[in-house]
Amino acid sequence: MFVARVGGTVVARATYETLLDQNDGHAWLGVQVLPAWRRRAVGTALADRVERVAAAENRHELIVYTASADAPGERLPAPTGFGSVPLGNPEVRFLLSRGYRLEQVERGSRLPLPADPGLIRRFRADAAAHAGRDYTVHCWSEGTPPRWRDDLALLYTRMSTDAPTAGLEEPEDVWTAERLVDEEASRAASPRRILTAAALHRPSGHLVAFTQLSVPAEPGRSVSQEDTLVLREHRGHRLGMLLKTANLEYLAQESPGHPSVTTFNAEENRHMLAVNEALGFVPMGYEGAWKRVVSD
Repeated sequence: MFVARVGGTVVARATYETLLDQNDGHAWLGVQVLPAWRRRAVGTALADRVERVAAAENRHELIVYTASADAPGERLPAPTGFGSVPLGNPEVRFLLSRGYRLEQVERGSRLPLPADPGLIRRFRADAAAHAGRDYTVHCWSEGTPPRWRDDLALLYTRMSTDAPTAGLEEPEDVWTAERLVDEEASRAASPRRILTAAALHRPSGHLVAFTQLSVPAEPGRSVSQEDTLVLREHRGHRLGMLLKTANLEYLAQESPGHPSVTTFNAEENRHMLAVNEALGFVPMGYEGAWKRVVSD
């Protein structure tokens, strides 16, 4: 992370992220500037800095996710055919001027809490009946049970390849049981809790789907819906709905009182959006996913 200070006060920041693999050519960048300090070249200076870091590390595929407030006027459509961003927005003009291309639009959605318990129970029961006896749900909030670490590591890895990424072509992010243990040990020091619901395929004895909620310690803050994935070979059994309803019930039991759950989904991911809409999620905003390929 880099910050810009004025008189000791942070007025902007930039972030730079990569995979652990030193040979991978991708970098994820972000720049945020407080409104009062925009149009003073602060964002340009920070963007220059993180792009220089990427060049020094031979990262030539640069990806940016940034929110775009709705506005009147001409729109820039995503090449996926789903969603668009206002062409006149400053972040859109800024990224276009630096050679980035809009690849995807993601919808931010919000579910007010408490959710209707009768609705959640009904959807869970319907999904469970459709899934049948081959699948059972398990929930936990601490470290992953040792017998399932390899399974969850595989699900994390597949999250990087199976979720729709349009023209971003984001790389595989390989997880192992050891990496999972290290991540969970690091996370244990955080005031946040991760609530996990996973589907066990009884005939094989392996987890084949999961969803996670990131719960802040402060009850007045929103809960973040994190990864949700059903392995391709187990889709069509309503496991997404089964796990999301199970984890919402688990949230109400473990950490009630939060105002909402928020989530982001690719606009072309119609199946997951349909699940969220059925549960009561409503759109709250949109973000563009942008990419720039830098030549040597």
